[in-house]
Amino acid sequence: MNILILGGTGSIGSAVTAELVAHNHKVIGLCRSEASAQKLAALGAQPWRGDLRAPASWRAALSQVEAVIQLAATFEDDSGAVDAAAIAAIKQEARCRTSPLRVLYTGGCWLYGQTGDHTASETSPKRPIAAFAWMQENAQALQQDPNISSCIVHPAMTYHEEGGGVFSRLLAQASSGRPLEVWGSIHTRWPLVHRRDLARAYRLLLEHPDLCGQYNVAAQSGVPMRDILDEIIRRHPHDGAYVVRNRKYVMFKYGSWAEGPTLDQQMAADKIQTACGWHPEVSDFTQAAF
Repeated sequence: MNILILGGTGSIGSAVTAELVAHNHKVIGLCRSEASAQKLAALGAQPWRGDLRAPASWRAALSQVEAVIQLAATFEDDSGAVDAAAIAAIKQEARCRTSPLRVLYTGGCWLYGQTGDHTASETSPKRPIAAFAWMQENAQALQQDPNISSCIVHPAMTYHEEGGGVFSRLLAQASSGRPLEVWGSIHTRWPLVHRRDLARAYRLLLEHPDLCGQYNVAAQSGVPMRDILDEIIRRHPHDGAYVVRNRKYVMFKYGSWAEGPTLDQQMAADKIQTACGWHPEVSDFTQAAF
């Protein structure tokens, strides 16, 4: 399959690109810099120079593919507007097709808001944090378009062996001997997935064009922060000291996006397992490299 991936050099996108190439898909990756182009080429993808903010720079690439994966974001104040413009360009291309354009769009566990003791499924109400409410709006625009066959992928908190992913902040604090900074509460739960397992979920959903709708991807539904700290302390010579920062503090210091890691969440992934046979190879984060 010919695939355009937006965000193919990012933390998750690079794993998705590698997974697709390994299974004989032809991947075109959008990139702004020579360094990103070289990274895509090393992964086996075809670099396409352009800018997410300028859909005209990659509109021609859309005409060459059967599917699009949207994993890119500016992570700035214009994130929602940039994403909406990208979705508009995809929708415009889809109108020229004789069959629906396959699109995988990335949402996330933070769109469910705080779930507490409830384990969120795809039918659970969405209460997105304010910083990413635009994701829900743009996902709905894709799902309502008859010219598009879309899957909305909701990854759990994602970790990996190159810097730790969602664990990176805690790992940096542990390696320097600083107190581990807990956002929210020591009882806060994070749904977790290794990025290799997440990448495989993207591929499987792409290869099943009959599957549409929303799909959660989590290997562990909700791991308490206490367990995460214990594992990080076990791997580092650290005295175990930690400090708890409340939501107001972290949002003031780090920005509105920081509300996400303070959420106490649980998220189920039964639907994708039943639909396409996805099962995590890493079912326990304590057994993984990060």
